[in-house]
Amino acid sequence: MSIWYLYLDESGDLGFDFVSRRPTKFFTIAILVIQSHELDRKLAKQVKVVLRRKLNPPGKRSRLVEELKGNNTTFEIKKYFFQRIKDIPLGIYAMTLNKRRVFEQLAKDKSRVYNFIARKVLDHIPFEKNDAQRVQLVVDRSKSKPEIEDFNRYISQQLKGRLNPKTPLAMHHWKSNESHGLQAADMFCWGIFQKYERKNEDWLNVFKEKIVFENQYL
Repeated sequence: MSIWYLYLDESGDLGFDFVSRRPTKFFTIAILVIQSHELDRKLAKQVKVVLRRKLNPPGKRSRLVEELKGNNTTFEIKKYFFQRIKDIPLGIYAMTLNKRRVFEQLAKDKSRVYNFIARKVLDHIPFEKNDAQRVQLVVDRSKSKPEIEDFNRYISQQLKGRLNPKTPLAMHHWKSNESHGLQAADMFCWGIFQKYERKNEDWLNVFKEKIVFENQYL
């Protein structure tokens, strides 16, 4: 028996005004899955090692870097990060939305779009095969309180029929600097997003062995 840890992060934005603004063309949601408390601690430890050795080395006088972020970490540090965690069993599940194909009416309800894509990713995680004592979903906090309540209600309803009735589901919305698991998810999510938004797969090709499911929607 074990605890499953799921870390959900996103890359891109949910802006749809392609005329007067410059939103991203795509929006990616990725979930990092770890299937035990011991492995979760190992991952957190390695994220802290990367922060200490590469982003906050001894003698560095500039401002302390509190978290790993895919969009402002060099490719060399990204590769170092993967070398540190490559032997940890984990799975990455992701879906990328082609925003230009979203119906105009639906584009006005960004929270609904976010929840739908998150659920589409969760659909591919094999909960039915798990022996988890508990499932803990940690989401990068980017929503208002009503949006958080709506997300929790929607996801709970979707997962009810897939989880063992005896398996509790806990959901948390944390800032990324509060969770090393979210920081790792951010690194991977950014790499998948770059494949679509920039046609750049350099970082993705480094960690692609960890991807269990990855697809485009619309």
